[in-house]
Parts: sequence; C-alpha cells; structure tokens
Amino acid sequence: MTKEEFLGTYTTHLNKEQKEAVQAVEGFVLLLAVPGSGKTTVLVTRLGYMLLVKKIKPENILTLTYTVAATKDMAERFEGLFGGEFAEKVEFRTINGICHKILNYYGAMTGKSQYELVTDEKELSRLVAELLYEAKEEYPTESEVSAARSQISYCKNRMLSLEEIKEQGKKVKMEELGRIYEGYQRRLKAQKQMDYDDQMVYAYKLLTKVPEVLDVFRKQYSYICVDEAQDTSKIQHAIISLLAGKDGNLFMVGDEDQSIYGFRAAYPEALLNFEKEHSGAKVLVMDKNYRSNAKIVTAADAVIRHNKNRHEKEMKAVRPEGEDIKLIPLAGRSRQYAYLMKVAQSAQGQVAVLYRDNESVVPLIDLLDRQGVAYRLKNSDAGFFTNRVVTDVCDILKLSLRPKDTELFNRVYYKLALYLTKQQAMEMCRISQEQDCPVLEAIEHCFNVKGNILGNCRSIRTHLRNMKKETPAKAISRIRKFMGYGDYLERAGIDEGKMDTLMQIAYQEKMIGGFLSRLEQLQKLFLFGGDANANFLLSTIHSSKGLEYEEVYLMDVCDGVFPKPGLGKSALSREEMEEERRLYYVGMTRAKEKLYIFSYQGENSCFVKEMGEKPKLEKLDFEPVTGLKVEHKVFGKGVIADVAYEKKRPVSVVVEFQSGMKKFAFPMVFINGYMWRCQD
Repeated sequence: MTKEEFLGTYTTHLNKEQKEAVQAVEGFVLLLAVPGSGKTTVLVTRLGYMLLVKKIKPENILTLTYTVAATKDMAERFEGLFGGEFAEKVEFRTINGICHKILNYYGAMTGKSQYELVTDEKELSRLVAELLYEAKEEYPTESEVSAARSQISYCKNRMLSLEEIKEQGKKVKMEELGRIYEGYQRRLKAQKQMDYDDQMVYAYKLLTKVPEVLDVFRKQYSYICVDEAQDTSKIQHAIISLLAGKDGNLFMVGDEDQSIYGFRAAYPEALLNFEKEHSGAKVLVMDKNYRSNAKIVTAADAVIRHNKNRHEKEMKAVRPEGEDIKLIPLAGRSRQYAYLMKVAQSAQGQVAVLYRDNESVVPLIDLLDRQGVAYRLKNSDAGFFTNRVVTDVCDILKLSLRPKDTELFNRVYYKLALYLTKQQAMEMCRISQEQDCPVLEAIEHCFNVKGNILGNCRSIRTHLRNMKKETPAKAISRIRKFMGYGDYLERAGIDEGKMDTLMQIAYQEKMIGGFLSRLEQLQKLFLFGGDANANFLLSTIHSSKGLEYEEVYLMDVCDGVFPKPGLGKSALSREEMEEERRLYYVGMTRAKEKLYIFSYQGENSCFVKEMGEKPKLEKLDFEPVTGLKVEHKVFGKGVIADVAYEKKRPVSVVVEFQSGMKKFAFPMVFINGYMWRCQD
C-alpha cells in the first residue's frame, strides 16, 4: 500500500498533529499526548502504517504498555482496524512480559534453570508478615503487610541500593524496611524464587552483563513503541533504553502531566530528559482535547500550569464551551454524603463520583446501602478496614465488651494512657487468666506498682465501663480525646483522618455491637463491588485514569485531604505537591460535559483557586416562595412563611413547623442537605 493510499484510507479523521505522529517511524520520538487527544488511535494507526507502508516485519515491532488489560485492548483495536493478517504476529506486551521472554531465552541458551516466579500473592504476603513480626514483635495488619510489599516493589523499581533503601524506610516511617527487604530477598533466593519485580531486576542484569542476549533482542525488536510512558518506572525505562540502543527506533507516548503513580515508582523524569538521553530525538505534541467541554479544558490547563517539572504545552479544546464547572458549597465534609445520595437517587445517565483515597467513599457507601440505592464500585480496595487505626479502635471497643480478653489488651495497652511496661502488662494478663477477672482489675493484685500507674489503669477501666452505655460515636470520641489514643497517633505521626471516617459510620448506629457488625458488612460490600449495571459509579481517580464520564463529582476537594499532607502532617515537597496537582488534573479531565466540585467553608483546596475563573456556585432548581412545602432533617415537615431578600436575591427563609417558626440561611440550608422541598 502506498503512503497516499494509507493516509486516504485510515487517517482522514485525524488532525495534523495526529497524522504527523502516525508517520514518525524512524529514530527516537517522544509523543506528548494531553488527555482526550486520541493517543491510542494514533498508536494503533501508526502500527498499521509501519506494516503496510514501511513494510516493516511484524516480528521486528514490540509494543509495550502498562497492564495486561491494556495490551489486550490495543491488540483488539489493531485487529478491528487492520484485520487478522498481522494481528497474531505483532507483539503487544507488558514490560514484565518481555522480561519473562528474556529470562527464558537465557535459560534455554545456557541450560540453566531459572528461578520460579511466585504468582501466589498470599504466599508473598505471608512471607512479608513473618518478616514484619520478626522485626517489630507485633502481628501486622493486612494494610501494614500491603504497605511493606509496596515499599519493597518501590525500591526495586527505583533501583535503590541497600543504603538508599534504609533512607527510604526513614522517609516513609518504616524504620525496619532495610531489614525486611534483605530478609525478603534472602528467603526468595534460598527457595530459588522471584517475584514480578525481580523479573525486571534479573532481566536488566542479563542485558547489561551478557552482550549476546542484548544483541539478540536488539536485532529482533528494531522498532519499539511504549504507551503510557509516564507510568513506567526507572528500571523499566533502563530496560527499554538498553533494548533500543543508541541507533534504535523508539517511539514513546505519554504525558508527564498525567503521571500519578509516584507511590509505585513511576518515573516521569524519563520524559523530561528524553532529548538529553537520546541524541537527535524529536518531541511531538498532540495538544487537542476531544473529550471535555472548553470550560473544563481551560480550567484544567490553568491548574497544571502551576507545575514546574513539565514540558511547556497548552491543552486546547475542540468542543464548544458547554456547561460551567459547578462549585457546591457545603458546611462540612459530612454534608457531601447526603448531597450525593440525592444525586444517586435521581441519576439517569452515568454519573461518576471520583475521590483521592478509598476511605472518602466509605460513609457514602454506608448511606447508599442503608437506603437501598444502587451503585457500582470500581476496583474496590478494602484496605481501610484493615488499617491499623481502624483495627485499634475496633479492638478498644471490643475490650469494653470483653474486658477479660488478654489478646485484645496486649494489642492496645501501649497505645492508651496506661504507661505500663511490657512486664507489667504480661503480669496483669497472667493474673487475669488465673483469677478470671478483667485485665485492668488485675493491676489491683500486682505488687510494687506505683500510684500513678494504678490511677491510670483505674481511669481507663472506668472509661471502658462507661463506653458500653454510650453510642458508638461518643465511645470513639472518648477513645480519641480522653483515653490517650489521639495522643498516641500524634506521637507516631499517624493521620487521624480514618477516625473521622469511623465517626461518620458511628453516627448511624446506636450500639457498639451494631457498629462493629456494620464495619464487617461494609468490608464485604467493598469486596463485592456493588451492582455492575448501576449508573452511579464510585472510583478513585487512579482507577478512573484513561476513562471518561458525562458527569463527574470530585469529592473531598479540601486542604488536608486533597492535596493530602505528607506523613505526620508534614508539608509536601515540591515534587509531592506536583503529583497531587497532577492527580487533580486527571480527575478534572475525566469529565466530558458536567464537572461538580465540593467545597467546604474555610477548607477550600488550593487547586480550586488555581482553576483561573472562579467556578460557578451550584444553584437550586427552585426559588423559595411563601407557601412552599419543605421538610427539615430535624424539625420535620413545614411551610415557608416568609422570604428575606438582599439586592433582589433571597438570603433567608422563615419556615413554620408544628413546633414553631425557624429561620434559616438560603440557599445553604438546602445545599447542605438539612432541608429539602417536598415533592407532593
């Protein structure tokens, strides 16, 4: 097929920049693609151009992308556009996939048996749990095991030395990281095993130390295409650079503005340094957004321009202006749940609620489930329920119900205002079991106990006894403020945000037992994922990347949550702040037509201020008039008796309830979900 025939058949719908990218085949090329710019279409079309016009053999082309699902999607799109003639011969792989091939080739070449790849995640988690227990002499939670495994992976992907690993441990307040990392690698090697990250480490070593292997793969893959390049890690970029060599043909597609996986060791610096690392490299830009309306595009571009570590580019809108971005002013974070409940109940087309962290949506799912409203939870992560703060609070609540439980006591005593030594705690547990009495009463039978320790035990014992008679919300507040647990979190530099989330659920329950049961139910709901056919979608921004929705609500856009401070509430470094901003940018650009952002009195996120023109305040779809029937969350049904105006705008309403007249600020009382219009 001639170039003219191909362009006339396959590229008539592409713009000038897209066509240029399709024809960029030789040398080192970096394609910067803004959100909604059609990068996958360009990648697939370019492959066809290479095969049909340039007559490049399919076995000489390697296309790499971030996930197995993405490789399947790209392969299907290629076959759909160009048929099955080349589809089976063109390689679509993940980095791990090509590393697996490299290791197998070396094994066949030398006759050496390769390490076994451990694919059982539970087996690796058990190993890390054992190492954590050995290091801390305390059984770790699932969340702590997950965090340690993530750090091990991070260190391998960042190619850190052992000294650097120890420094990383200090940075993330995991002092035992170096010890755990060494133990983890030692045990895997003893069993002649490796994990997925080791695949890359060993493949990289082979490529650097065995020239014959590198030569074979360089000759085979003379053309390499990399999708989502901003999400790949330092070691992955190193492997790609080795395969491409100095004279290869490397086509990388990405956008450092969309690099949001720093916690997984994403390495956007490779895009920023592309021209330095590859002599004669060309940088192309696809800057037209076909997804979002012009107002969303303009605001998102204004936000991301506050980042310094980026290529200079301007995202441009193809679509017309469309609807304004709406700012929904609420009295506090908790009011967003009632607001979103109403959105879910009236949702016609698909509505997406996006958030930074999974814990943001826990109270909303609690509310939706109680009201029987359908929802779909994308890529749900139940890690909130196994977080140390959550398990600690649950253990303390359980201890109030089971005061003789020595196992519960041992898990929490040093986190409360008891100030016991380990020896004293063990002695109390022994006496408790011998005399069948509550553990905290056992202190009365211990010898040589100082008066202040005795007083501490009596105080905590009284708190636990009183908690049994209280609502869960009051009990959690007592734990936090009066039993020393809040002080423990502050000393340890642990974020207290999860206690706020627990409080939202606790408000819905009357008894501690009911609250504990509800948490177990919610954990199962998270794992289940909701109704696959529901219009109302809940997702982290990370899980929504690459997707688009007509209507998007961004939750918790307030300082302290989004952007989220560093560990121990420390100030964010410039790099960390820029990643937070990129995450917000990605969230904004998921919206096609309607974008709503929750804001809270005195807590507005700095990102809202960076959007250029101030978003419009959300308006009610009705005007307050005398005689209008309303219902208040506390006072019940009533009728608007009077409306006060300033500059021809309603600013307050007086409502007549059965209990008497009440005055409210308008429109805040309705927007915050305290009062609503009766439909009858």
